[in-house]
Amino acid sequence: MSRFKSMEELGTISKGAQPWVPEFCRAMAKPLAEFVRGIPKITERDLRELPLLTFGSQLQGSNNTQIGKTAMRDVFVAVKEIVVKYVVAATENRLTLRNSAGRTVLITLAHDPDVRIQEQVSDQVHHRVAIEVKGGTDVSNVHNRAGEAEKSHQKAKRSGFPEFWTIISKQGLDVSKLRSESPTTNRWFDVAEVLARTGRDWDDFRQRLAGACGIPVADSK
Repeated sequence: MSRFKSMEELGTISKGAQPWVPEFCRAMAKPLAEFVRGIPKITERDLRELPLLTFGSQLQGSNNTQIGKTAMRDVFVAVKEIVVKYVVAATENRLTLRNSAGRTVLITLAHDPDVRIQEQVSDQVHHRVAIEVKGGTDVSNVHNRAGEAEKSHQKAKRSGFPEFWTIISKQGLDVSKLRSESPTTNRWFDVAEVLARTGRDWDDFRQRLAGACGIPVADSK
């Protein structure tokens, strides 16, 4: 648990936030008024229970975060299975490979991007591929997830990455719509196929990952 408490918990307004309070109140007044007008016969109990709405959102956000972390870990395990024959060192969050050209390749589990592939040449590290992993499967939120991937890819692009892959649920979706949410993404892979190690997207992912690392494609199980 963080040792820092929010202004809501302390019941105070920080000096830095004070100048913004009037503007915040003006911005919130109209949507809150429309929200209240939309509730027929609003009662005092309705007002008391309004905080439960935000509490539910916090729980859902926490659950989505956990789903994302689990998917990242599972994808990292799948990546390790593809390159395992060439791994010379491994930690919980990093694989060090010696590729066919004798060069060192680093595959790192991190954030922004979730998985990064880099090649070390002498004392310099060159960016190769940035991979974003989105584990959620609810269709209603898929475009938001694609937008989050775009933000991360834009950040990776500014860092010098030339390739951008997004692993996301494609079930029942038009990929062209996903492309509109993340135009920076070069390749889209279905998260279910990658985690199940089967399907066209899994085969494509294996081949492209091996190519990015400079190693032969391992025989499929």
